Amino acid sequence: MPDWIYRYPPLEPGTLLKRYKRFLADIQLESGEVITAHCPNTGPMIGVSTPGSPVQVSRSDNPKRKLPYTWEMIQVNDTEQTWVGVNTGLPNRVIKLALEQHLIPELANKYTTIRKEVTYGKDKKSRVDFLLSSDRSLGETEGNSSNAPIYLEVKSATLAQGKMALFPDTVTTRGQKHLRELTALLPKAQAVMLYFINRSDCSQFAPGDNYDSTYGELLRDAIAQGIQVLPCRFEITPQGIRYLGLADFLLMDNG
Repeated sequence: MPDWIYRYPPLEPGTLLKRYKRFLADIQLESGEVITAHCPNTGPMIGVSTPGSPVQVSRSDNPKRKLPYTWEMIQVNDTEQTWVGVNTGLPNRVIKLALEQHLIPELANKYTTIRKEVTYGKDKKSRVDFLLSSDRSLGETEGNSSNAPIYLEVKSATLAQGKMALFPDTVTTRGQKHLRELTALLPKAQAVMLYFINRSDCSQFAPGDNYDSTYGELLRDAIAQGIQVLPCRFEITPQGIRYLGLADFLLMDNG
């Protein structure tokens, strides 16, 4: 097995009692203590917020934090007992580590420099998660984009239907905006949508058309214009996170 890309700090196991007000979760620790943890996930968390499920939380010693505990993962699927990462702040950190180690073959030889949260777009009010560039990409012009800078956006996918991961799991106007802005960069730059599949039990990936049909249409249009899609699978455990390679991308007709 490959080494961990990311190792969690010591985690504490517990049982989810309820998630509420989007950012809060009541969890009973193994000691019997009931704590309120920060839930770093604003989405509906379909299938990954079932009361009674095993969870893992991290604890911060920062005295300024109102809630010292953070909900990190939940266990689903009684048969396979799969851990699913629910901390949406973590995928970008993991991807940065993967990029630094050149662990994603589809990108490995295309950059020497990694920049985070770079402003782009006509109004320069948007930020792309990562801008990858190399010495050869400096001064690239239209028609010669093979070495052009790569604008890379990361999205976390936790929703599953069988062995298929889906994104999004709700209407996402922000996600729609990102697709439009990335598409507008073509062909002078390269653009990549990287879906961080936050669970190891999904070997396929598709857009969540039933949850946001507009996003699905925009993704199909973006692909037709040259955006690259990388549905990256990860194994989540209380010890750490491993990269498992790409899922099969199923771009079904959105009709």
